[in-house]
Amino acid sequence: MKRHKPATVNEEDSRLFRDAIGTVRRLDPVAPPPATAKPEPHPHMLEADEAAVPGELLNMAFDPALLEIGEELSYLRDGYPPKLLRQLKRGQFSVQDDIDLHQMNAAAAQATIALFLAQAAERGLHCVRIVHGKGLRSKASGPVLKVLTDRLLRRRDDVVAFASARPMQGGTGAVVVLLKG
Repeated sequence: MKRHKPATVNEEDSRLFRDAIGTVRRLDPVAPPPATAKPEPHPHMLEADEAAVPGELLNMAFDPALLEIGEELSYLRDGYPPKLLRQLKRGQFSVQDDIDLHQMNAAAAQATIALFLAQAAERGLHCVRIVHGKGLRSKASGPVLKVLTDRLLRRRDDVVAFASARPMQGGTGAVVVLLKG
């Protein structure tokens, strides 16, 4: 869009304007109103923590610490060298895309994983990450999305290997997947 230069105001225009407006009275400057005091911060999270049932985390049916240590996922399709899985666990493959399944139910997560892996194959990606979470709020049933992800990936022909991510990539709450390519 082209901007037009505003027309210059000549003396005749100024005179016509003053005649149309009439006499003008200058107003005295007014001081701005005083600033209102800001409210004190309210510790919402502290109240939520205090309202929580005492010992709720201590009474879980499973130990969350074991999830980080003993619940690592790993899989290598038959016919591939074990060195490939070791390299994957060490983080020697660059993750090209990822998806987060948090807040999804099992059906939505299953469809999302299938669609994500199909799109990754179309784009020619070889290494992706799926964040499934650790299942800390899954009560006695354990980590639903983690188990679902493990089961689905083992059944897919396009998956060569997968392993729990390195700690800085999500640890046991995520899995890095190698795809055929």
